Amino acid sequence: MQVERAIVEATHHPFPIYADPIDRFRRAHAAEDVDRDPAVAHLLGVLAGYAYADTATVALMAARLGMEGSALVRVSQTVDAMQIFSTAYLLQSRCGRVAVLCYRGTEPANLGNWLGDADVGSDAIDFAGARITVHAGFHRNVLATRRPVLDLLHAAARGESLRVPGARTDHALEALYVAGHSLGGAMAALFGLRLAADTDQPILLEKLRAIYTFGQPLAAGGPLPEAAGPVARRLLRHVNARDIVPSLPFAAWGPLEHFGREFQYAQGRWARHEPVTAQLESFRAAPRAVFAMFAPAKKRESLPHSMADHGPHHYIAALRPTGPVTEFGDRTDR
Repeated sequence: MQVERAIVEATHHPFPIYADPIDRFRRAHAAEDVDRDPAVAHLLGVLAGYAYADTATVALMAARLGMEGSALVRVSQTVDAMQIFSTAYLLQSRCGRVAVLCYRGTEPANLGNWLGDADVGSDAIDFAGARITVHAGFHRNVLATRRPVLDLLHAAARGESLRVPGARTDHALEALYVAGHSLGGAMAALFGLRLAADTDQPILLEKLRAIYTFGQPLAAGGPLPEAAGPVARRLLRHVNARDIVPSLPFAAWGPLEHFGREFQYAQGRWARHEPVTAQLESFRAAPRAVFAMFAPAKKRESLPHSMADHGPHHYIAALRPTGPVTEFGDRTDR
């Protein structure tokens, strides 16, 4: 187990992208029925995308987003033989009121990571007698780093600083957000379900404002018990229209279904999408989706699925608002 700490340093012109993102996090999702917040979606999309990077890069991007002075903690564990490649980044605002937990997704060059994605298995989460099936590989990666992450979140809820252990923040935790891209999104969703299922986590469940996922694969079987309702209502899944990953793993490997609210990006805009993305039945669609990555643009647009649309950079571009600079400092008129 590795725990690494950093401080989000000050940034310079043309940053920050947002003048006060912490206030935005505090005010968004104060009620369960509040719809997605575009600025929160962009903030979390950038952090989820850069969760594939090292601690210094995540801290840099957090600074550019406007989260100067935040504490950043990376918790990671790798056990190759068990297909455990679990990395979580936890940001605590300088005031202490906001925490953002981001899970890293599948690392493209890591074969063990892909094997874990294919390990659908038959793990389960118990909800006081009700039992739901969950993806074994995804669940195992959540469990690998869950305890230290919970310890850090409980410390934040007590008003303890994650920046300087033993010190106090001005305020205790008020708002918790969880996010992730791809596998990271599935881990974020399962982390939320574990909060609802575990009777010793009521404080953190109360602080949970929303879970934002991007290109998230299926992670749980249904139907969900009533006790999972608070998490299901707070899960906002973002899906690029032709991204194949939200339709995976294949039903032949084990039946799963999405929960939460789905927002799909098509024709240049995000919109609520119903019915939610369904699980693909078999492997037959996969070769064409992979081929689409290398096909000419017109051919690619005619195919129903594409792995090309799954990259975190594509989600960040789709989430980016018009006007502010990108995380690279360039202006965009999109």
